[in-house]
Amino acid sequence: MLNFQTIMLFVGFLMIIAGCYCMIRTYHMLKIIIGIEVAMKAVTMFLILAGYMNGHMGLAQAYVITAIVIEVIVAVVFAGVTIGLYKKYGNMDIRNLTELKG
Repeated sequence: MLNFQTIMLFVGFLMIIAGCYCMIRTYHMLKIIIGIEVAMKAVTMFLILAGYMNGHMGLAQAYVITAIVIEVIVAVVFAGVTIGLYKKYGNMDIRNLTELKG
């Protein structure tokens, strides 16, 4: 019988694989942002699980807050680049990023 920790590890690894697949398989910037978010949610889940297993939930919560702040900053920067890409070229294809200057 699988216990709670094993199931959460399995789900977390599936989320990381799904996020990496989403980032690697597409050229659409919005889908890449979604893939990064899915992978980061799995990392957040791993941090909480580690704190639960070690009995240091306070430390794990502090790390999760830091990870969430970093995740939001990364998402906002990528969204800004995506908006600039869409305004310039009318699509969100990352292959156009090589042509941006400035």
